[in-house]
Amino acid sequence: MESLHWIACLFTAVLLLISTQLRRRKTLALPPGPKPWPIIGNLNLIGTLPHRSIHELTLKYGPIMQLRFGSFPVVVGSSVEMAKVFLKTMDVTFVGRPNLAAGKYTTYNYSDITWSPYGPYWRQARKMCLMELFSAKRLDSFEFIRVEELNSLLKNMFNSAGTSISLKDHLTTLSLNIISRMVLGKRYLDQDENSVVSPEEFMKMLDELFLLNGVFTIGDSIPWLAFLDLEGYVKRMKILAKKFDKFLEYVLDEHITRRSIDHDKFVAKDMVDVLLQLADDPNLEVKLERHGVKAFTQDLLAGGTESSAVTVEWAMSEMLKKPETFQKAQEELDRVIGSNRWVQEKDMPNLPYIEAIAKETMRMHPVAPMLVPRESREDCKVAGYDIPRGTRVLVSVWSIGRDPTLWDEPNQFNPDRFIGKAIDVKGHDFELLPFGSGRRMCPGYSLGLKVIQTSLANLLHGYKWSLPNGMSPEDLNMDEIFGLSTPKKIPLVTVVEPRLPHNLYK
Repeated sequence: MESLHWIACLFTAVLLLISTQLRRRKTLALPPGPKPWPIIGNLNLIGTLPHRSIHELTLKYGPIMQLRFGSFPVVVGSSVEMAKVFLKTMDVTFVGRPNLAAGKYTTYNYSDITWSPYGPYWRQARKMCLMELFSAKRLDSFEFIRVEELNSLLKNMFNSAGTSISLKDHLTTLSLNIISRMVLGKRYLDQDENSVVSPEEFMKMLDELFLLNGVFTIGDSIPWLAFLDLEGYVKRMKILAKKFDKFLEYVLDEHITRRSIDHDKFVAKDMVDVLLQLADDPNLEVKLERHGVKAFTQDLLAGGTESSAVTVEWAMSEMLKKPETFQKAQEELDRVIGSNRWVQEKDMPNLPYIEAIAKETMRMHPVAPMLVPRESREDCKVAGYDIPRGTRVLVSVWSIGRDPTLWDEPNQFNPDRFIGKAIDVKGHDFELLPFGSGRRMCPGYSLGLKVIQTSLANLLHGYKWSLPNGMSPEDLNMDEIFGLSTPKKIPLVTVVEPRLPHNLYK
């Protein structure tokens, strides 16, 4: 009888708790949005391309909209004004991160800079990125690497002239070689007998990492179903984490061995060396453990590879659908650079049309179309609406990039819209936020921008571009895959022909 009494009391308490939450929800002035279903909320409205599904909903419910993903409220900001509130005005309120499965299983239990919760560890990580890893001085010291790897790409494409090539393969190789030499000190992924993982396998691992860090899992929305892993995503995350850990353990062991040989005279040559030195610093507010070094290293490799390759592939795809853009770009390059040298990083301020192509590509195809989810750290009000603590927040830069009040013919690729306009991508102009803004802005944006602009400029300067087998621009598939990034679903296959003197390709 006593056990029945306790069960009755527990049942009554649960009912009271639910009743209290329902009453509280009714008294709150929540943003407009579709009525949620029991248990699943509004997940039934989210398709295989969530950024497009959410964009369609914002057209109906407005620039601030409330959804419910299972057990969690989700607020979507889809205008310049709302982006400014969430990312700048109230940045410290919305600087939190939700505890999603991807952060737990693929980043050493939220130990990287992307998924780590706001607090001393994250603030220290951000400071390390800004002051040590991505300082202007350090990036300048690595310029020779970017030049060498870009020259290698241009030479490889010259050797493939006249044949059909997959542009993404070349671009990913370029980005991966640049970032691996900057972060790891060498091309760890060159095929040799000591390789821990093949280049092909590592590229697949990066693709899987970005996919799994952007998927909507049932367990993230309905925690009591998480143990079922209905989609199999968590299983894939665990498998991927083991593969990355094997590679990263090898990297750290090799670096530590190299440091120990001549410890007194050792000079940091790459970003892993810098991280290991920071891990030895007794003055750090939060000690940087080995798993933290691995998490940051993985972050650097993934972030430095994906954004530039995806953006340049989209740029070339859009230009192939609008061939007149090639003529404008190459006229500018011939006028400013001439035909006897390649484009250098210092040339970019004198190439406004090339910069405009990059900006227009990032407007139409932002690498992270809804940025990385944020979370409200406290109860607050936005635009007169109540936002309870723990609400997940999405900023739809995809919707902002298609706002007809901001852009004429927003679905048309038109680089000219940026000519003569002082709109940058550095987080200050909320019409264009490919790297985010505020405290959680991508700390490596300056490196990504250098690689995007110079690789795009040199590909346009050095080659004539066409589609294979008489394919027309109208036949070019422009579908995307959703994840933490949005690459093309079908990689671009194209044909290149040299347009500069042959001695430059040697």
